[in-house]
Amino acid sequence: MSPSVRRFLSLGAVLLAMAIPSARAEAATIDQLAAALGILTPKELVKAPEVVGPGLDGNTIRLGDFRGKVVFLNFWATWCIPCREEMPAMERLHQEFKGQGLVVLAVNYQENPSTVRAFIRELKLTFPVVLDPNGDAATKYLVRGLPATFLIDRNQVIAGRAIGAREWDSKDGRAYIRALLAKTR
Repeated sequence: MSPSVRRFLSLGAVLLAMAIPSARAEAATIDQLAAALGILTPKELVKAPEVVGPGLDGNTIRLGDFRGKVVFLNFWATWCIPCREEMPAMERLHQEFKGQGLVVLAVNYQENPSTVRAFIRELKLTFPVVLDPNGDAATKYLVRGLPATFLIDRNQVIAGRAIGAREWDSKDGRAYIRALLAKTR
């Protein structure tokens, strides 16, 4: 083997050795990403309760309609300041991942449809919104504070929950969504 080929192979080995630790550092596990975001993960498999309600267009929306997709299920209200703060990040997530199997589904807690429509228009949100006029969906999910987000995997099993606002489109947030989208049971 010529000296130039040996140098080339040695350089390749050095570059590969340098790349491996950096790839490991970037390949955080889904549990590490959840922890970084303050997402609580269930200790056992829990089937996501069905959510059924009217959308803003009057058509019925069912969580079950999204089987096979990862669902970002968020409970919110227009009067909730942290809800308002996280909605733009949710919209950015929706825009980035909707073609990859993510559904952002926002469940409005006990508000009048015209109030909700005005809020959605003001923030230019395009993801689906379900009205929960009696709080039935919130009760099924044991929601005690807003915002409350449940991450549901492709098999309609709860992968995690977060109480309070998050910057969902942060580096860790996007990595967590990518990991959920890549996960198969």
